[in-house]
Amino acid sequence: MGLFNNLMSKIFGHAAPTVASAAGTQTAGTAASTPAAAAGSTPVVDVAAVLNELAAKNPEKLDWKRSIVDLMKLIGMDSSLAARKELAVDLHYTGDQSDSASMNIWLHKEVLKKLSENGGKVPQELLG
Repeated sequence: MGLFNNLMSKIFGHAAPTVASAAGTQTAGTAASTPAAAAGSTPVVDVAAVLNELAAKNPEKLDWKRSIVDLMKLIGMDSSLAARKELAVDLHYTGDQSDSASMNIWLHKEVLKKLSENGGKVPQELLG
């Protein structure tokens, strides 16, 4: 998953990780300095917070919550059709790549799902 890993590292690289504790709360700090980390908790990156912060600093009005093109632009990635097709192959898209609208919708949902599966905190309404 080369292109997806690049996308994930660009998002996760902008965040100071939080650590989910056993009680379900999150505390800021490094994994090495928190008791929850010592207990084996997973660092969590608040994807929405990172992307909202980037969007606030961006002169373009980018709707990352609905558009894979805008999400990719926001983090400084090539969002061309060729790049999106490469990302679709990377994420095992089985639909028709000629139907870019359907592919884009699938890509957006799949990227957010994969970010969530890999330590990203993604709002539930964006995962549906």
